[in-house]
Amino acid sequence: MDFNVKKLASDAGVFFTRAMQFTEEKLGQAEKTELDPHLENLITRADGTKNWTEKILRQTEVLLQPNPIDHTGARIEEFIYDKLDKKLPSRMTNAELLGQYMLDAAKEFGPGTPYGSTLIIVGEYQVRLGGAEREFLQTSATSFLTPLRNFLEGDWRTISKERRLLENRRLDLDICKARVKKAKQAEAKSAAAPDFQETRPRNYVLSASASALLSEEVDKAEHELRVAQTEFDRQAEVTRLLLEGISSTHLNHLRCLQDFAEAQATYFAQCHHYMHELQRELSRHDNAVGAPNSSAAVCPSPVSSAFLSGPTPPGAAVTSSSSGQKPSTLAMEQTPFPVTGTRKAKVLYDYDAHDVSELSLLADELITVYTVPGMDPDWLVGERGNEKGKVPVTYLELLS
Repeated sequence: MDFNVKKLASDAGVFFTRAMQFTEEKLGQAEKTELDPHLENLITRADGTKNWTEKILRQTEVLLQPNPIDHTGARIEEFIYDKLDKKLPSRMTNAELLGQYMLDAAKEFGPGTPYGSTLIIVGEYQVRLGGAEREFLQTSATSFLTPLRNFLEGDWRTISKERRLLENRRLDLDICKARVKKAKQAEAKSAAAPDFQETRPRNYVLSASASALLSEEVDKAEHELRVAQTEFDRQAEVTRLLLEGISSTHLNHLRCLQDFAEAQATYFAQCHHYMHELQRELSRHDNAVGAPNSSAAVCPSPVSSAFLSGPTPPGAAVTSSSSGQKPSTLAMEQTPFPVTGTRKAKVLYDYDAHDVSELSLLADELITVYTVPGMDPDWLVGERGNEKGKVPVTYLELLS
């Protein structure tokens, strides 16, 4: 180990000198060089970007993984794999685990029993929901969390380092300014009050020698000031360039935010699709086994007739689905277009017809829809060329 005592002593002296200058500035006993207003604005903007990025990152992690200290130790495992620079193994989500438990329970209770067969149906859809969730988590981590974390652990550390160097250069500059000021004051005081009482030649020699030393001290202090000013200006330019890069960071985070919102929309659309399919499967299963209480009488419809007509007016009577009467009359009255009228609709995602009375759909295609008296409000009649059949409202976006 190369232990340089002189360098250590020099660094310690610089540290204490800067500490004294900083303390005197805080106490108002020393002058402080103010930064350029543009640079100050950049620093303020960068600090805000860093603080809000940290908050958004932490809250997004909480949203995606609400309980970091669960039985799986998910966050701890992610931290260890990240430090080891290894890929995190795929892990089952809670929905997938629940679906697997349901499927295992169905095997024990008997797949042929009403309870066992229903467990199989619900369990399979829970596994699908869990798969959609896992895909959403992976996409969000890659497209949103990782760029935010890279900014905090990479770019921001570089900016912070250069800002600390800029602060040190500023302190050195102010120290040099104080030295020049003191040296000039001493020189002026010596020139303004010469000792004319001393007539011996030796005293004249000493006085001239002192004046030369003071003048030399002023020149040295001014040289150090010029060097400090140059280093400060250079460091201020480096810091300014880094801080102006925050604009590029905002653009990058904007793209990442759009990707996150798109992934979130896709995930919720998949969940809505799966749950609607689950309700249909349960209703079909209950009808097949002759269950006394169908799912339509227990589970609310995912999209009611209000999807077509908007909120119900105050005081309007709402018929309960558990009363055994179909609210077709009320639904037709609330429909914003005539009973026999037609309307264009955009298909949101694919739909496979379950029988000959239904019409299969492809995402993003346009079809013509209309309703007929007595029809279930969650369904419309769709036409595409010469093909016609029932289509679910939840798969459509009605166009004006």
